Amino acid sequence: MPGAQFPFSRYVALGDSQTEGDGDDVTGLRGWADRLAEHMARHSSGLLYANLAVRGRLAGQVHAEQLAPALALRPDLATVVAGVNDLLRPRFDADEVVGHLEAMFAALTAQGTRVATLTFPDVARITPLARPIRHRVTALNHRIRQAAHRHGVAVAETSHHAVVTDPRLWSTDRLHAGPLGHQRIAAAIAHALALPDSDDSWTHPLPTPTTPQPTGWRAGAAELRWAADFLGPWITRRLRGRSSGDDRTAKRPHLTPPGTGPAQEA
Repeated sequence: MPGAQFPFSRYVALGDSQTEGDGDDVTGLRGWADRLAEHMARHSSGLLYANLAVRGRLAGQVHAEQLAPALALRPDLATVVAGVNDLLRPRFDADEVVGHLEAMFAALTAQGTRVATLTFPDVARITPLARPIRHRVTALNHRIRQAAHRHGVAVAETSHHAVVTDPRLWSTDRLHAGPLGHQRIAAAIAHALALPDSDDSWTHPLPTPTTPQPTGWRAGAAELRWAADFLGPWITRRLRGRSSGDDRTAKRPHLTPPGTGPAQEA
């Protein structure tokens, strides 16, 4: 409504690499949380933003490492997105993962924070080799919806829309969103929160590609190249007990105006 006071002034993002991005919009890997903060800043010149996300983190690690710092920042809006890294682990337990998410929902909403989260797309439509874990995504999304409902958390239902599995929204590793993917995720959460200048356009399909997707043996060859370039190294790290997030910390742990350097404190 014109003239209404914008509802949020302190936004904190909790999560893993999808939330974090790489902080470098020159290469197109600025995270969706950065984009969401910039969307809000257009309506609130005094908005402050912190991003506590760290790549490679499991839901339990996000809970253990990021919740307390987030509560200390006393945000009026928080996004909590985690679970994809858990999906890929051999001992995945949807109840355990969502238990960590729900604990964060409960603690933040009890402090008066508005919280938003999202559901995840069908990974088998992004990576055919991921078909064996399709049921895990379904189970995780179902429990996220239930937990969000119990705590009044806004849910961006990305899993409902075919466009989210369009390869053009994903990076070449098929595990992380690309520039257009981060843009759509930010728009989805803005829409779930009913922010000004948000709508359902993020659900619309992209134009028909000028170059068709490979089929037949060419598609099989592309899958083998992806497995060699990305899946193999990922499995090797897991076997060695390593993660892409080892030795990393949050790039933006302090509340600052969106668009300022992560090292600058407000």
